[in-house]
Amino acid sequence: MRLFQSNHEGEIVEAIHGALDWAEALILNPAAYTHTSVAIRDALATVRLPAIEVHLSNIYAREEFRQHSLTAPVCAGVISGFGAHGYLAALRLVPELVRKRGDR
Repeated sequence: MRLFQSNHEGEIVEAIHGALDWAEALILNPAAYTHTSVAIRDALATVRLPAIEVHLSNIYAREEFRQHSLTAPVCAGVISGFGAHGYLAALRLVPELVRKRGDR
């Protein structure tokens, strides 16, 4: 497992591409880029690793523009509104995503 954090969109895109060398799945919180980043969405679609999008807050209870995720359609699922527990839930789900990917 590797952890990565950046406030820079290009660094996030590079980290997603770099994950092909070592990862079987991704857990990400695109934060404000959720609603704006075609680049992050395209990176996720390109690497085709199973991904889980996590948000600390419930983005669907926030402003209308925050309720739309550009990245969610290329992720296996979204966990939103459970604070840090969302990351733990995502970690528990990763083995199942990896298993399903191997079944294809």
